[in-house]
Amino acid sequence: MKKLLFALFLSLPLCGCSVLSSINWDTNQLANASAMALTAASITDAQVIALSQKTVHQLDSQNVIENGPYLQRLSKLMANVKDVEGIPINYKVYKLDEINAFACGDGSIRVYSGLMDVMDDDELIAIIGHECGHVAHQDSKKAMRNAYLAASARGVINAAGGTVGTLSQSVLGDLGESFVNSQFSQKQEYAADDYGFRFAIDQGHDKYSMYKALNKLVELAGGSESSLVQKMFSSHPGSAERAAKVKEKADNL
Repeated sequence: MKKLLFALFLSLPLCGCSVLSSINWDTNQLANASAMALTAASITDAQVIALSQKTVHQLDSQNVIENGPYLQRLSKLMANVKDVEGIPINYKVYKLDEINAFACGDGSIRVYSGLMDVMDDDELIAIIGHECGHVAHQDSKKAMRNAYLAASARGVINAAGGTVGTLSQSVLGDLGESFVNSQFSQKQEYAADDYGFRFAIDQGHDKYSMYKALNKLVELAGGSESSLVQKMFSSHPGSAERAAKVKEKADNL
């Protein structure tokens, strides 16, 4: 447990070091910080789902929800998809130029219009499938738990006396931003690629859909959209290598 607490405090942002160094922590403050970290570490799966629902609701309130042609296109693509491994899904389009998409452990899928602008249907369904893979493998639940845990360690959440239901809108918004920008391991990304590969085929799309999507990201990374691609896919290591792996799977199918 000591190792866990030590790791939590090491995870504090470097930019806050100067601030933290100016605080004279007393025994009570340290005890409270430890209690918050321990409470966050013990959060249950049900609480993570509830937290995901509240966080996505807050993100929805902070963004423009597109209900026109973008949503119609997404609805057509996802017409036969009702759940991800038994988890009911709901999806919306954020009217944002960023090339991004994410899926939460509660089954909420959010796709940015910027992503839809640069991807054809095959590529888009593969990317959505990739995000669904993170849900299926519980990566999204772990990412939300980690976001909550990190916020607790920073003292943002009064976890010792509060509950998921009492979190403020500002805290939920911060958790949402942290979650959207969360990074996954290379092993998790490869597994999500495999899921997206099968997902696209199961929905009747080209077996090279996932390859085309990853290859498109490689191309965009070298162009004017590189900053946007980097923001979304900085946690997706070796796009070129991953594209080659998926292409080999398609060739052998």
